[in-house]
Amino acid sequence: QVQLVESGGGLVQAGGSLRLSCAASGSIFSINPMAWYRQAPGKQRELVATITSRGGRQFADYAASVKGRFTISRDNAKNTVDLQMNSAKPEDTAVYYCYGIVRAIDYWGKGTLVTVSS
Repeated sequence: QVQLVESGGGLVQAGGSLRLSCAASGSIFSINPMAWYRQAPGKQRELVATITSRGGRQFADYAASVKGRFTISRDNAKNTVDLQMNSAKPEDTAVYYCYGIVRAIDYWGKGTLVTVSS
């Protein structure tokens, strides 16, 4: 059983920065890929960033709306996956969810709310 717990959400002004963290129970080495999703009020959940371990390397991919502003990273020693949000925009306001796959089974965190004020 894998549990994912997000933290770091809160209120940030437009143009500011925020760092979200996802702590995984057990070793995250087997959780691959891992990702951050978000869901804004009245909208569908959307993929924000993915990080995949392959051949000993990490590969990150981003939604066009956050590319160049957000950075996803994972630390297998600390069992965490972080999302660094820079140059935040009001449209980044959403509940952010941590996601991972272990042996074809999906796992989700409960989410953390990010509010970007204009």
